[in-house]
Amino acid sequence: QVQLVESGGGSVQAGGSLRLTCVANKYNAIMAWFRQAPGKRREGVAYINERYSTAYSNSVKCRFNISRDSAKTTVYLQMNMLKPEDTATYYCAADRRSRGLGWDNELEYVAWGQGTPVTVSS
Repeated sequence: QVQLVESGGGSVQAGGSLRLTCVANKYNAIMAWFRQAPGKRREGVAYINERYSTAYSNSVKCRFNISRDSAKTTVYLQMNMLKPEDTATYYCAADRRSRGLGWDNELEYVAWGQGTPVTVSS
């Protein structure tokens, strides 16, 4: 069973940066970051696979960067030029089951971290 632990969330002013970290207890070919704001659906933010290919949601493209370690147990999310609309709880996801729903659909993943809150003030 894959276990994930996120860290790095916090409060920052608009325009600032944060770096999130997610550590897994075992190798994962595919890992992703999602976020969920109050009253909204969980949405995919960024994805990385075993070949280091990445994908981003349009809302964070060019501002966020996902990366991972060579052991493929840790994934990072560097968040720059943060905006108030980035405020959410950020979740790490892994153990993708490839149901054909797309990398940014939460139903593709069965392992989730506990979430780390990010608050961006204007």
